[in-house]
Amino acid sequence: MPHTVAALYQFTPLPDADRLVAPLQALCDGLALTGTLLLAREGINGTVAGETGAIDAFLAELRTGPLLGGRLDGLECKLSRADNPPFRRMKVKLKPEIVTFDAGATDPTGDVGAPVAPEDWNALLDRPGLVLVDTRNRFEVALGTFHGAEDPGLARFSDFRAYADALDPADEPDIALFCTGGIRCEKAGAYLKARGFRNVHLLRGGILKYLETVPEAESRWRGDCFVFDGRIALGHGLEERGDHPPEAL
Repeated sequence: MPHTVAALYQFTPLPDADRLVAPLQALCDGLALTGTLLLAREGINGTVAGETGAIDAFLAELRTGPLLGGRLDGLECKLSRADNPPFRRMKVKLKPEIVTFDAGATDPTGDVGAPVAPEDWNALLDRPGLVLVDTRNRFEVALGTFHGAEDPGLARFSDFRAYADALDPADEPDIALFCTGGIRCEKAGAYLKARGFRNVHLLRGGILKYLETVPEAESRWRGDCFVFDGRIALGHGLEERGDHPPEAL
């Protein structure tokens, strides 16, 4: 039976993150979900898989249930399919950050830049002088990226700070950021805005939403998109592209 996979995140204050770990683990176990959820005082991030009804019940609890009390009503979520179980077990973990960057010094709940809908992304890419930046790790970029994108050569996401620090906000560059699902772009965008960069754009929903939304015939994407589960990579229409051997990554 195919599995539904939900990749989700939201930056929102969760001062009680430590007390949410056990009930969220129990919720996921009760719904027979597998995957990983990361909790921090800045929000939630993760990918879980299970039967469609179980995923629906899980997302409903996060968005409107008493456990989170409506704090995840802006949850960003991408749904896709997996022919085989993409995870072996379910883990809910408490972390200092839901995406490791600078130990929480950057606030992603403020100004992170201007979100751009996937259907408007191609028009932005045609803007003269645009600096298009892939904020993912270099091995992910090697598997696929947008035509004309800069690869900062990141070994880990926190390396983006050094890349950004080498840019001069006085030049007023027009910068467009993208990543797999959007979470890294929000942190990177917040960092750039805090350093004084005025023109920062983010691909809303990330590469996954673009591949789901934009027809392949109109796509500026080249290659496949790495995902952190057993499927390895997804292509247009979020179709599995598991023909990449793990040793090639």
